Amino acid sequence: MGRLFAGTQWDRPPRCDRCGALESECTCPPAEPPAPDRIDPSRQTARIRVEKRPKGKSVTTVRGLDPLGNDLPALAAQLKTAIGGGGTVKDDGSIEIQGSHPDRVESLLASIGYKTKRG
Repeated sequence: MGRLFAGTQWDRPPRCDRCGALESECTCPPAEPPAPDRIDPSRQTARIRVEKRPKGKSVTTVRGLDPLGNDLPALAAQLKTAIGGGGTVKDDGSIEIQGSHPDRVESLLASIGYKTKRG
């Protein structure tokens, strides 16, 4: 959506919020988005369990980690690389790794610093 009076006699060119200069003449560096607050892994418990899918395939799931306090896609990528398998991050904040690998996932999460619990 444009400015309220765009194209009328009351139209004013947009100005920078920080320095007040016209946006076309502003020399302020671009604002960086705030870094998300990360939760220390030692204060979190990851619940690991193996689930069976309807077609008989096994999936190792990691739950109980806060999606806002963790970088779940990066953590999933790290787990998939170490295990050598596929997987995904679900919308509910759980990580799924293809295959039955609870021991390996538990040891990898423990080496990062997470507390782990089966089931």
